[in-house]
Amino acid sequence: MDLKTTIKQLSEKYFNEVVKIRRHLHQHPELSFQESETAKYIISLLDNLGIKYKSGIAGNGIIAYLEGKNPSVKTIALRADMDALPIEEQNNVTYKSQNKGVMHACGHDAHTASIFGTILILNDLKDRFEGTVKVIFQPAEEKLPGGAKLMIEEGALENPRPEFILAQHVYPELNSGKVAFRSGVYMASTDELHFTVKGKGGHAAMPHKITNTVLTAAQIITELQNVPLKSPEGVPTVLTIGKVIANGATNVVPNEVFMEGTFRTMNETWRKDAHKMITEIVNQIAKNNKATIEINIKNGYPVLENNKETTQKAISFAQEFLGNENVEELALRMTAEDFAYFSQEIPATFYRLGTSKANQEYVALHSSNFNIDEDALKTGMGTMAYIALKYML
Repeated sequence: MDLKTTIKQLSEKYFNEVVKIRRHLHQHPELSFQESETAKYIISLLDNLGIKYKSGIAGNGIIAYLEGKNPSVKTIALRADMDALPIEEQNNVTYKSQNKGVMHACGHDAHTASIFGTILILNDLKDRFEGTVKVIFQPAEEKLPGGAKLMIEEGALENPRPEFILAQHVYPELNSGKVAFRSGVYMASTDELHFTVKGKGGHAAMPHKITNTVLTAAQIITELQNVPLKSPEGVPTVLTIGKVIANGATNVVPNEVFMEGTFRTMNETWRKDAHKMITEIVNQIAKNNKATIEINIKNGYPVLENNKETTQKAISFAQEFLGNENVEELALRMTAEDFAYFSQEIPATFYRLGTSKANQEYVALHSSNFNIDEDALKTGMGTMAYIALKYML
């Protein structure tokens, strides 16, 4: 039997088991860096299959090792994230979150269940490939500094070092049965901006006797909107201040104003230059207004860039498995993903898995009503298994 037919049959065979895994994870979500019970559950599944693994990496991270013939010949890696979000679920389903205020609203339950389905398939077919597949169950994608960075620092990409790493992410804008790719730069870097304007507050009717911290903050917000306009041609850039706390009153200017925001772009050189520009702008405005300012730019996830060669191969393999009509192209996306750290280290491909029923309005990620069409899990586990095996052949 040919490989495509075999994998599709195995996807059907393991579908109910993978749905059960996904629903268990959905019922028991855990926040970033707190995925201890999730890790125990995954370990129990691996133990039941007799698959080798290492646990306790960067806290709750796990790496499973699927060895084919001649395990040292070649190594590739697959990755899924495990953490949930601080959202109260509103879905009325039997597998609704049992952890108050925590929900798998970004589909990481589907990622973990789907990649375990891939493990089940590859385990059945380990006599059909040479080399080792490292399966990375990663904690804390949703929170800085990101579990990917910490796992890499603890050697997740070593002993053996993979030639290539693959990951998928649910995509409600796309129907089940489809996947989507983008070669090259795909997702933005993400940095947090934290500013505190300080000065001598006081009576709002006596501006000559005070430092107008609120006005200073307003000028900073306005001037920072010019930073994206100075980005190199063709480099998307966003700078947004989303939080301002000026705890004064109608007739009181406070001593301090707090501001928080995000800076995102798709070019690492410009990113560093922009940080310097932001710092200079903010310092100069504070000086002009006789205020002082504390600046904290927290470096977040880097630009996610899909390796062109490996991604083109993955696209062709996905087309073989699903048909050309079920493989689409992605647009640039200003959201961020800590898989970007992997993409900075080795050739990487990060693609999207359609999760919505046809002819139904989709619910966006990070929503209290987010859910998936579970038929997508067949596509998820099968496509990843097919791509992985084609790389190993």
